[in-house]
Amino acid sequence: MKKILTSSVMAITLFAVALHSDFANAQTKKAKKMEKKILFVVSSHDKKGNTGESTGYYLGEVSHAWEVLKNDYTIDFVSPKGGTPPVDGFDLSDPVNKEFWEDAVYHNKISNSMKPSEVNPSEYVAIYYAGGHGAMWDFADNEAIAKIATKIYENNGIVGAVCHGPAGLVNIKLSNGNYLVDGKKINAFTNEEEVAVKLEKVVPFALETKLIERGANFEKSGLWQPHVTVDQRVITGQNPQSAKGVGEAILKELKSLEK
Repeated sequence: MKKILTSSVMAITLFAVALHSDFANAQTKKAKKMEKKILFVVSSHDKKGNTGESTGYYLGEVSHAWEVLKNDYTIDFVSPKGGTPPVDGFDLSDPVNKEFWEDAVYHNKISNSMKPSEVNPSEYVAIYYAGGHGAMWDFADNEAIAKIATKIYENNGIVGAVCHGPAGLVNIKLSNGNYLVDGKKINAFTNEEEVAVKLEKVVPFALETKLIERGANFEKSGLWQPHVTVDQRVITGQNPQSAKGVGEAILKELKSLEK
């Protein structure tokens, strides 16, 4: 009789363990399924042409969008070369920059950015191209990241970019063969702003001009004025002063899509 009771207790215990394990696995899968992620793209390029001046991604264009989005979405980073991307605009007197740079999790993430081949586009609800002059040299012709952006967009996701980040949009084509920006209102670092920083003859192309050539309906404001444009799930900003606004517009659009 004692042996039968012991066997019954063991059977019940094993069943309970199995049940708990199944529940835990289900919860883990559910959590993974529910995790909402945004992919930030940052430049790997560290020199402004042959000037000898350093460049990279612009810290404030990452941090100010990150601050708006980080509480609702997990943010990952990809760069054309992966690894540690060069940083420009390194100003820790900006409290948002300081918060981002001293966040152990995100500092580690951006310092170990993914290569395009490591990205699964189906995991992301949006992609955001941060600027910095480096983007002018390694965003436009990166076919791997362009394909990631196309997949995210065609999965009803959002494509965002700020300042020189829209350099990543100029060669994105959709499945129908049209350029992503064709017929859409788009905003970016303007030709006048490029002249103002005396780099119009250094950058490989004029961003505003190239976007117009691709069919964009280009919008702009005066030098260094915040300007954010939203059109058909493409959200673009003119300059570093527009980064927070682009983040806010991405957040608003995502919340609208989730309804």
